[in-house]
Amino acid sequence: MSTSHVLLGLLAAGPSHGYDLKRRHDERFPQARPLAYGQVYSTLQRMVRDGLAEVEGSESDGGPERTTYRRTEEGARTLHLWLAEVAPPAPFVANEIFAKVVVALLARTGGTGGGATAGADSGAVPGAGPGAVPDPAAYLHAQRAAHMARMRELTAVKTAPGADLSTVLSADYALSHLDADLRWMADAAQRLDALAQEVQTP
Repeated sequence: MSTSHVLLGLLAAGPSHGYDLKRRHDERFPQARPLAYGQVYSTLQRMVRDGLAEVEGSESDGGPERTTYRRTEEGARTLHLWLAEVAPPAPFVANEIFAKVVVALLARTGGTGGGATAGADSGAVPGAGPGAVPDPAAYLHAQRAAHMARMRELTAVKTAPGADLSTVLSADYALSHLDADLRWMADAAQRLDALAQEVQTP
């Protein structure tokens, strides 16, 4: 999902300035990463450059000057083409969890001091000291705990009094993906020995 397409969709309601577009984005996509103001304005500038939007005017109302943007016909056409495209269903598997399991097994081929560093932040695998390659099973266990904690947070968000439908649906989307990750991690944990033999074979 590109920021420009989302902004084009928000501009469908009429001309708006960057501050309002940022606010409406964060309201409509409550579980997404909030847009930074700099990202909004740099994207709007690129949209103007590419003919997808144009400046309608500026106003200050006694405060900082705000530039109002409107969508062009080319912008509307670009948005409609994007909306009609079917998103590729995971054409490439580039999951960080899977990659860490495989790399940990590879790094352990030469022994526990395989040159990897577990990391010193609070999210590091327990028991993996500096210079040691984390045990893949321990990593999956720690990752599973982190997933479950996040699922509890999202469940609290969607069941909070007054939660709107956008919040509920976005939380449900994230929960479905986290649940799929949990099922994959359980399956992978059961087949670690076979995977180790496969990836460590020259």
